Amino acid sequence: MEKIKGLIDAPFTPMLANGDVNPAPIPAYAAMLAKNGLKGVFINGSSGEGYMLTPEERILLAEKWMEAAPAGFKVIVHVGSCCLRESVRLAEHAARIGAWGIGAMAPPFPKIGRIEELVAYCETIAAAAPELPFYYYHIPAFNGAFLPMTELLKAVDGRIPNFAGIKYTFESLYEYNQCRLYKNGKYDMLHGQDETILPSLTQGTEGGIGGTTNYNGRELTGIIEAWQRGDLETAREKQNFAQAVINVICNYRGNIVGGKRIMKLIGFDLGPNRIPFRNMTDDEEAAMKRELEAIHFFERCNKF
Repeated sequence: MEKIKGLIDAPFTPMLANGDVNPAPIPAYAAMLAKNGLKGVFINGSSGEGYMLTPEERILLAEKWMEAAPAGFKVIVHVGSCCLRESVRLAEHAARIGAWGIGAMAPPFPKIGRIEELVAYCETIAAAAPELPFYYYHIPAFNGAFLPMTELLKAVDGRIPNFAGIKYTFESLYEYNQCRLYKNGKYDMLHGQDETILPSLTQGTEGGIGGTTNYNGRELTGIIEAWQRGDLETAREKQNFAQAVINVICNYRGNIVGGKRIMKLIGFDLGPNRIPFRNMTDDEEAAMKRELEAIHFFERCNKF
């Protein structure tokens, strides 16, 4: 299977003030991401509030992203759900519309506590779209599935033919690298934490999926470009800047809430978050803007 090189974005879901999905901004959104160096999107995941969308909304978003994707721009559809049959339906739909790939995180309920159940979950979804690469989305902070990913690779090897790899959003760079080394790099290990792109590059990372790439993609792709040309000082400075941006959004309920409001500040209003997320107030937005100005974010952020 093709391994992803470069960064894939995890986009926010555009919404109207009343919380309805608003697909109208997607063509401009896709063009902006491509312009700023992103190689594709991983839609309907955590940044996109995927578990809070109806199946019909997720299907609509997948279709609109496929329509808007520039040439060569990968669309990977997150199809994970607490209802496995719903995941199968979404995977089958992704295959029908020609998505590049699919992915799924473990459901937040019921929590999966053994590799055996996780493999069965992945196997059922992957089999619904056998022609597409399937990625497991490892984000245990969201679903409590603190399971060893090296053991997952051993268990799926030879059992799930279209298992492409893992979107690894966890803090253990040791385990991440052990997965990357499994059978001489058999599986595509996509780095999933924007705050540690540079350390992962030293281990051999070539691709990743990020959330702060929505507004800081120029700097994050710049880390990879600087590393590739041997400019470690520039790569280090850009990684430090990326962490400074993340420090700001951590003051405002993280990327899903604070990051989505940053899109408004850079001129691309994607609307509110769905309840029960606590949306930012106008005062919080003004305070966050001041913090971003203090680190000169608006001179370095994504451009339209």
